[in-house]
Amino acid sequence: MEKPVFVINGFLDSGKTSFIRDTLNDPQFLASGKLLLILTEEGEEEYDEIELSKKGVSIITVEEQEQLTTEFLLGLDDFYDPNMIMIEWNGMWKLTDLLELDMPESWMLGQIITMVDSTTFPMYLANMRAMILDEVRYSDVVIVNRCDDNTDRSQIRRSIKAVNRKTQISYERADGQVAGDFEDELPYDLSQKEIEITDADYGIWFMDASENPEHYEGKTLHFLAMLYVSPRLPKGFIVPGRMVMACCAEDTQFSGFMAKLPVTVAPESLRSRMWFEITADVHVQRMREYKGKGVVLYITRMVPAKEPADPMIYFS
Repeated sequence: MEKPVFVINGFLDSGKTSFIRDTLNDPQFLASGKLLLILTEEGEEEYDEIELSKKGVSIITVEEQEQLTTEFLLGLDDFYDPNMIMIEWNGMWKLTDLLELDMPESWMLGQIITMVDSTTFPMYLANMRAMILDEVRYSDVVIVNRCDDNTDRSQIRRSIKAVNRKTQISYERADGQVAGDFEDELPYDLSQKEIEITDADYGIWFMDASENPEHYEGKTLHFLAMLYVSPRLPKGFIVPGRMVMACCAEDTQFSGFMAKLPVTVAPESLRSRMWFEITADVHVQRMREYKGKGVVLYITRMVPAKEPADPMIYFS
């Protein structure tokens, strides 16, 4: 029988314990049988172990990361024989250490949920950027709590989506109520036919166009780009794009869309890493390289340009 493992991640005082307690108070969640709760840090809030034991919840505390070995987990599985496992993961430990650990054969990773305190997120982003973004990199769900009307949800969303586009983001107020639907506010006017994509906006545009290509159908874009040219691309196609840094120098990648050259430009005259001011019309179509539909740029104008003083694009 497969036993789902739920990992609750986040820095200290991010709301992990409150979230777990609320989850364990849901009778439907515990309907499938016994649950083993593994704690890897002590927060300000505590669990009522006596009440939880009545619901079939067993709690084990791990004080040192070195304790977490395959043999240790096998012992827990044999002794407690749980139907589910929940791990409250220490926010100062690398999540990859847990994901790379050989768990008992019957344990199956079910979901990774990361808790984020909106009031401290900007500080962590400024001082511990790589660490906090590593927490959300593998998350299936990110819950941003303690939001109010002044919370910059746009910045939080951009930073999270820069390293994990597939994750679902939920916003909650201090009282635990859902903060309502939210759509990222774009820094340019999407209602206009022609859109200027500045260096500051490139990362946001690329992310939005990747997630919502239909928003750009029929638009004309203008932006500065570095070329990627390869014989492996379809004939007459290049990829104009930029190097984008999500969280740190080790997490940099070239981000661009397939682009059809105008007939007036000879493909053999172009080389990778050349810089151009690009004007292009957008169409959404199916491409093998996308394994589905996506933004395809039909270039109408290319003007040679100089490499900018800082060629990197940042999500901030």
